[in-house]
Amino acid sequence: MKIAFIGLGNMGGPMAVNLAAAGHEVVGVDPVAAPDGMTMATSAKDACAGADVAITMLPNGAILRAVASEVIPALPAGAVFIDCSTVDVESARAVGADAKAAGLGMLDAPVSGGIKGAADGTLTFMIGGCEDAFAATKNLFDIMGQKAVHCGASGSGQAAKICNNMILGITMLGTCEAFAMADKLGLDRQAMFDVVSTSSGYSWTMNAYCPAPGVGPASPADNDYKPGFAAELMLKDLGLSQDAARACDADTPMGALANALYAKFVNENGGQGVDFSGVLPWLSARGNQDA
Repeated sequence: MKIAFIGLGNMGGPMAVNLAAAGHEVVGVDPVAAPDGMTMATSAKDACAGADVAITMLPNGAILRAVASEVIPALPAGAVFIDCSTVDVESARAVGADAKAAGLGMLDAPVSGGIKGAADGTLTFMIGGCEDAFAATKNLFDIMGQKAVHCGASGSGQAAKICNNMILGITMLGTCEAFAMADKLGLDRQAMFDVVSTSSGYSWTMNAYCPAPGVGPASPADNDYKPGFAAELMLKDLGLSQDAARACDADTPMGALANALYAKFVNENGGQGVDFSGVLPWLSARGNQDA
């Protein structure tokens, strides 16, 4: 396939490289990044000319809408537009409607798995949109990831991602709170891990991505909390969860509290450029009455 790939940052760059390595003709577009060996175009319009598929990996819904206004008219009828960004559901649905009106297949396909998953080709894709478009591009998802789940109509991929990451943010905070309290109770961190990882406190944030350095499998905690998934990105996703909760009248008090805590960590307590598990040392330094 000829693929236009717009947005070649920490996530999009490795995804595009993996597609090219699998034999697809990939043309990249990015104002800053240019991965080694990647054929680059100067505009989305040029990259999309004659393309079978366009893939975007962008920072937010506003930028997606702007880029989509270039991509949709430039793609030939019958092509598929895949957006792998994490954006608000409303933007995903609006772009999906515009693409459908132009005779394109459209998929909102946000990812889980972080920078390492993008490099290793082990991402999970949560996909909304046309089933025929998904079937036509399933081989691309197989190259970039280990799992792709079609979740429903346009916007369903974003809905699944937002719900998943709300759970992730809440769970990480709970895991970090428990370690911080265990420290103050004099409980050895390894003993804490050995108990919780094999009992009812079992979770991905404990067992696979433990926020305590030197405990469990290697994680960003063992690399001075350098980001695998940055705290500011978790804050972005929790903000999207609260936007969605207001839009659909869902009561999400834990999600709202997680959003507030990550906002405090990122904006006031050194969380910029730190992994989202880096809330552990911050919480460890706090007392019971700290606001």
